[in-house]
Amino acid sequence: MSEVLDQRKIHIALPSTGEEEWLATRECFETGWLTQGPKVAAFEKAFAEKHSVQHALAVTSCTTGLHLALATLGIGPGDEVIVPAFTWVATANVVLYCGATPIFVDVARDTYNIDPQQIAAKVTDRTKAIIPVHLFGLCADIDAIRAVVPDTVAIIEDAACAAGASYKGRPAGSLGTAGVFSFHPRKSITTGEGGMVTSNDGRFADLAGKMRNHGAEISEEQRHQGPRPYLLPEFNLLGFNYRMTDLQGAVGLTQLSKLDQFIAERQKWAAYYVQELAEIPWLRMPQVPSQGQHAWQAFVCYVDPETAPASRNELMDLLEKMGVSTRPGTHAVHMLGYYQERFAFHPQDFPGARDCDANTMAIPLHNKMSIDDYAYVVNAIKALEK
Repeated sequence: MSEVLDQRKIHIALPSTGEEEWLATRECFETGWLTQGPKVAAFEKAFAEKHSVQHALAVTSCTTGLHLALATLGIGPGDEVIVPAFTWVATANVVLYCGATPIFVDVARDTYNIDPQQIAAKVTDRTKAIIPVHLFGLCADIDAIRAVVPDTVAIIEDAACAAGASYKGRPAGSLGTAGVFSFHPRKSITTGEGGMVTSNDGRFADLAGKMRNHGAEISEEQRHQGPRPYLLPEFNLLGFNYRMTDLQGAVGLTQLSKLDQFIAERQKWAAYYVQELAEIPWLRMPQVPSQGQHAWQAFVCYVDPETAPASRNELMDLLEKMGVSTRPGTHAVHMLGYYQERFAFHPQDFPGARDCDANTMAIPLHNKMSIDDYAYVVNAIKALEK
């Protein structure tokens, strides 16, 4: 199979950064303001405006942002938080960080997102929150989720993959009590590591803002620019150090200005993949929303194990030999060793997640790829049938 193509190496993802991001950090070094400060504040303001929310709080990662959101809501031992069974492990881990119990719900095999029809059976009087994941950039069906959970259950969007995505005309991050984004290098915009918590709830945002800074009543920026330098902040809360640096904020602000361009490019090439690969009978294309915008953090196909010429893993090995990087979509969390040991889960407990774990395949889609790269990926996949 590999002989039919000129050999090259196409990465599954690459951050799209350059001189602008490097130059954006210069002012931070010149002013000496390296920790959370004016660049972070500007990034937060711009991100909030972009996602139609009143508040945005920059943090060290999406994981710490999710933990911060749950901690701000006071979730702890004895509480339950509903999470999808097919997601990156951090979605479930943060529940355990709070001493609460993650309650898994299976996912739909066509969207990879939490299945709203299976949520109601998992709601109890101990359910305090649900964390729907907008997996790979496709928003979860928030209206269907709202219809089956009580108003007292907070909706925390895991929008790690969803910067710039929308649901029925509403931006991701504005759909629940809070949203949490990731700026890891595999995401469409990056600050290296980093994340953002969004909300339209002023009381939530005020408390979360204090808790990300050790519980301090005033920020470092307020303290250093205040008229009384001898004052230290009051600490009336047990908080965390989840602050983003101004270096990251400067990079994030530059990256955010490119988000629309990045997503437009990804939409163009996702449509190209769908057009070119749709006739392969054993490869199911990802779902495109009829109302809303997919952010295309990743292009994740589903390999039909009954009709494919080889197993998903064997096909991935063949593509790797042809220079095309691929990855499984993500984890079935209930099948990971820690969760199996702690909760005695079995693979068949969540069959949708089990099957997505075994059969999803992400192919290269990022803003560093050329026209020739995309054509090469398509030809490589088509060559698998020969």
